Parts: sequence; structure tokens; C-alpha cells
Amino acid sequence: MTILTDALLTSFDASTTDYATAITMPPEIYTSDEFLAFEREAVFASQWQCVGVASRIPEPGDYFTTTTGNGEQIIVARAKDGEVHAFSSICQHRGMQIADDEGHCTKFTCPYHLWSYDLTGRLLGAPAMERTVGFEKKDFPLPALKVELWQGFVFVHCDPNAEPLAPTLATYAPYLDHYDLEHAVCPGTFTLTDLPWNWKVMFENFNDGYHANKLHHTIQDFCPSELAAFPVDWQPGSNVIFRTNGYIHIDGGFNATTKALMPVFPQLTDEERTRSTFALMPPTLCFGTAPDQAFFFIVRPKTADTIDVEIGYLFHPSALEHPMFDHLFKMSDAGVQVFVQQDQDATTKVQRGMHSRYAARGRYSWQEESHVQFNKWLVQHYRKAWPAT
Repeated sequence: MTILTDALLTSFDASTTDYATAITMPPEIYTSDEFLAFEREAVFASQWQCVGVASRIPEPGDYFTTTTGNGEQIIVARAKDGEVHAFSSICQHRGMQIADDEGHCTKFTCPYHLWSYDLTGRLLGAPAMERTVGFEKKDFPLPALKVELWQGFVFVHCDPNAEPLAPTLATYAPYLDHYDLEHAVCPGTFTLTDLPWNWKVMFENFNDGYHANKLHHTIQDFCPSELAAFPVDWQPGSNVIFRTNGYIHIDGGFNATTKALMPVFPQLTDEERTRSTFALMPPTLCFGTAPDQAFFFIVRPKTADTIDVEIGYLFHPSALEHPMFDHLFKMSDAGVQVFVQQDQDATTKVQRGMHSRYAARGRYSWQEESHVQFNKWLVQHYRKAWPAT
């Protein structure tokens, strides 16, 4: 029996009113692999997905590989003309994955039968195919994804005719103007694998102002829940949900000192130095700012109950010139790890609770307005792809 019933679709209405009257989404959509399979097409394959930072491939010939939220293995490469391209890593001969690493090259060669492709995915060589009737190399490129760079991040879309991404993120863009993120530096990322919770649990936790100085008491008391604000009402067509959260002192930091450790981005206003922003760009990117850094989580679902998460930081270029950068970075990361460990414990237990027969459709605090906006984003895409019954 399918989970994708009309009754379930109708039940979403109660989660898309406003925070004062809405109830949480049905627990079964967090635990069902059938529902995740539906989401892979309805949500991931039909939307822009963040796959990494462009600075990871600074030079022509640089590339990395990754898996999209809808399960496609892809190559992201900077071609000879300096443009970033993304295309399937599945050889168009017999379906072998031709690359699953990162590095620098002039072409990609499938080790199975030595079909080779250039940095845009164009087929260059196909040995011993001269007797195959009607075979033309131009007909067998690696399937391309549409690419858009935004604030230094690489986004891809499975639809080559997809509408541009940037206009759908316009409400949040002004909050990033003074960070100049295209020129920020990322000292590398790390990936946590097989985390035991649903991808939506990850998104909800990241932008949950309600738990800020409750679960994270002491270390986040400088950024309390009561200073959460939701400056923009989400509108259909928008692909960002965000909030601000004020500080009780200037230049706050998510570490044991509760103060910024790295050089503060120099163009920030005093107002920007006394708040963070937390943004969801579903279905893959969770992004936040503080006075001395930006931080991001790229979420990749594996099963209904597990995800991989790639985590990274962005700093002003002057940070790397600081003689104590390595030590300050370790201190900063150690602070973040406190939050990560606390959140991991909470989200693990939330996912466990979703499987209970006693899992409830709860009520929202005003400090959780982002959750209702996220519900609205989800449901608009669920409706578009819901199977006819």
C-alpha cells in the first residue's frame, strides 16, 4: 500500500497556515523510503541543488565529483575557458562511473573501454567503434546539468531549461552584500557520513531559533532565542527561508569565548556585527553568517533515516594572513563541534521519535516561524508532483 494518498496530501494543509495555528508535518514523511523516493524527483530533481564551492576548482582542469540529492553521480569541472561545467559521470557506452574522486586533469577516461571525454563532457575518443553503423561521437556526450554560480557556490539543475536561481534568492542577497563571499576563502570542508536522521530534520534543526540557547545554553547565550526575527514572509517561487538572530554584544562568535576569533569582515555595519543570519536554500544548502565567518552544510540524503553532510567555513581573505590562523581556526572549529555534537544528539533522538506510534503533530512557537515557511516550500513542490489517484 502506498503512502502517497490523497489523505496525506490533504493533511499537509494544517502545516502551512502560520506559526500560531499550524501543526508540524506528519511523522511518516520523515521515515518512509517510499516518500524519500518521491522527494528525489518532486523536490531534488526539479530544483537547483548546491554541490560545493567554486573555489574548490580554481584552475582550468580542476574537478571534483559528488552525488546529487536525486542520486546522480556527477563531475563538476572547470574547463579550459574558465567556465564551470557539471555533467554525469556515467560513461555513455556501458554505464560505468568514470570518476569518483577529485583532482586535476585534461580529460576523463573510462577505465572499462577507454572512452574519453573533455572537461565539458564532450566525447573525445571511442576506440574500435569505426565499424559500428551510424556511430557519431557528437551524439554521445556525458549528459550535462545546468550550472549557476551564486555567492561563490556551485548550483546545478537537472533541467537544462530551468529558470535562473539568483532571482529566487533575492530576498536574502542583501544580507550578504558586505561579506563579498565570491572572494571569501574556504580552507577546506569535511563530510560526516551516515548521520541517522532525515534530511528535513537537518533543515529544521539548522534554522530553529527556538532551541538556540536552550539546547545550546551557555555557549550560545550571547545569541538568545528571544532575539530571533523573521524579516521576510516566504512567497511562492522563493527558494530561500531565513531568519536573523541578534546578539547581546557586538562581534559574537560560536565558540567558548562567545566572541569572534577571526578578523571581522571589514565592510559589515554595526548592525550586521551584532547578529547572525541562518538561511535554508532547499533542498541541499543550509547557510549562516557571523561577523567573522560564514558557514555552510550541504545535505545529501541517503535513506529516509540517513544523510551525509558536507560542512565548511568561509573567511575574509585577511584571516589566512593572520600569523595565528591555524590556532584560531582550531579554536573556532572546536566551538562549532560543541554545537554539532549537541545537535547530533537532538536530531538522532528526533528521528528515533518519528518512528514511534506516539509521534505527535505538535505546535509551533513564534521562534519557529522558519519551520512553517519551510513547510510551505515543501508542500508547493509536493503538490506539483503528487501522483493522481
